[in-house]
Amino acid sequence: MWRNREIRLYLIIMILSGIVVSGAAAFYLSISAALFVLFTSVLLITCSLIFTNWRYREIENLSGYLRRISNGDYKLDVRDNYEGELSILKSDIYKVTLMLSEQSSYLEQDKIKLTNAISDISHQLKTPLTSMMVMADLLSGNKLDELKRVEFTRNIRVQLERIEWLVSSLLKLSKIDAGTVSFRKDKVSVSDLIERAVQPILIPMDIKEQTLLVEGDESVNFTGDNHWTAEALINILKNCVEHTSVGGQLSISFSENPLYTEIKVKDNGHGIPKEDLPYIFRRFYKGKNAGEDSVGIGLAMAYSIITSQQGDIEVRSEQGAGTEFHIKFYNKART
Repeated sequence: MWRNREIRLYLIIMILSGIVVSGAAAFYLSISAALFVLFTSVLLITCSLIFTNWRYREIENLSGYLRRISNGDYKLDVRDNYEGELSILKSDIYKVTLMLSEQSSYLEQDKIKLTNAISDISHQLKTPLTSMMVMADLLSGNKLDELKRVEFTRNIRVQLERIEWLVSSLLKLSKIDAGTVSFRKDKVSVSDLIERAVQPILIPMDIKEQTLLVEGDESVNFTGDNHWTAEALINILKNCVEHTSVGGQLSISFSENPLYTEIKVKDNGHGIPKEDLPYIFRRFYKGKNAGEDSVGIGLAMAYSIITSQQGDIEVRSEQGAGTEFHIKFYNKART
């Protein structure tokens, strides 16, 4: 405390004031009055210094607390049940500490997610790249017959398309995760949305001789982003087509009420095992019934797109009886 210039200056002023007042009391009153004033001055100065010393010790403790926080120790609690400026300062520091602790926790979680994502991406790219390298080496040989050359070339093209789709999907997901995607808030006609979403799956459905049933009032709509919502719906429909047998059926129904607009996508395919249901929207998760070419990213993207628009998606499934996706866009998002 004595190192502070303002404390030394304050002490000098108080002492001089006490001497002046004591001298004036002696001159105008009496020696007894002067001694009384001098004693009172010394007592006040002593009490003031004791109180100031206590405040500086509290400030020093807070400084040590802040140093420990800067070193990553967020477990300390300096709050007290008293009132006053120091107590308010302690409470504010504790609030900042909690905020820093939460941010540190989030950063650690993001670091783990990033590490896992890089590992998953590396794993997903390693298989097609290795396959293409082997086929490229075989194509460089002069003894390879023309049929095999055509087959390997076609397989390389397929693998390149798969890598292109994977990279494109990951870029979209990373934009959504980073919050750089600006979802529009337009009036979206659900019938037009479904018509747009089913176009990419018509050929795969035709190959598997599957049928599609669409039911709903053409006036049904919601407030959201037509482009991104179509992207989510396409991924859900592709998943249904993939897990529905030849000759199976897909149905899409939609409706609205005062609370939300709902879209239901249902198939009569293999269904999802009960133990897989809690994880199907997890990135790179592949259930027991997943195909060999499945990456486990389509449903994760659909989930991110829908929830980023304050929507909700849930799945109900029973093995052997098919799967049903329920998508809801709440009316409060129309503001």
